[in-house]
Amino acid sequence: MKFYQNIINNYLEVLKTPINIRLLYLPVQPNFKHPAEGVMYQEILPDQRLQDYIYCYWQLRTKHPLADPFHYRVIADGCMDVYFELEQPDQSFVMGFSNSFVEFELARTFNYVGVRFFPSMFPQLYKISAAELSNRAASLDEVLPDLAKFIADSFSDTFSPANLKALLDEHFLRHVANIRIDADSRLYESIHLILQNGGTVSIEKELPQGISVRQLRRLFEFYIGDTPKEFSRIVRFQKTLQAPEDYLNSGYYDQAHFIKEFKNLYGLTPGKALLK
Repeated sequence: MKFYQNIINNYLEVLKTPINIRLLYLPVQPNFKHPAEGVMYQEILPDQRLQDYIYCYWQLRTKHPLADPFHYRVIADGCMDVYFELEQPDQSFVMGFSNSFVEFELARTFNYVGVRFFPSMFPQLYKISAAELSNRAASLDEVLPDLAKFIADSFSDTFSPANLKALLDEHFLRHVANIRIDADSRLYESIHLILQNGGTVSIEKELPQGISVRQLRRLFEFYIGDTPKEFSRIVRFQKTLQAPEDYLNSGYYDQAHFIKEFKNLYGLTPGKALLK
């Protein structure tokens, strides 16, 4: 009996940490090698010790001045991002959970740097409700003035990707060392179940033991930024980006349903978005 109790205790302890998220979920954003000549998007892995919390650092920049302003489309991925223009690091922002695509009109030259946090990790690390930032970008100075000051004081447009990574790693390693990840284990049990099933499971019908629908919704709204149903919808969409021909096995009723959802979350039809 003690043997089985130890297994249960160990399992519950694991659920308090995000160690399984990277193994189950790789949030995709479009790259611009073909559709946007002169624009480069690059993702950089953080230090190994940060990879349970941060999916990547990213850089979006022009290689030369563009003929026209650039329209940058961010597709729904369930994550939260901190970002700033490398030439104006005193103006930084945080983007919350979005249940649709978001499009920004950028100038003819730009050099943006960002930090993409895995679902639930930004609220864990900074003890801030994700619901307050859902579907909007906010000035980081109004949300986390200390982080905004670090960015403003530390970065310049002369930095290489290696410089960016080293500085961001150093800062976040120092921050993580002083933070306890202490969310309700039932939250991570639910997130794990959603990710493991590619968003096709109904969490509210398969509740973790000892929690109500209302309690679970509150946990998701605080740590994710929306309901379990909306988070599952995003995860399901992200899964189809890896195998779009398999959409019927991803919980979509038919092709029309798939195309409508895809366009809402990506901003283009599957045919246009996935054209090689």
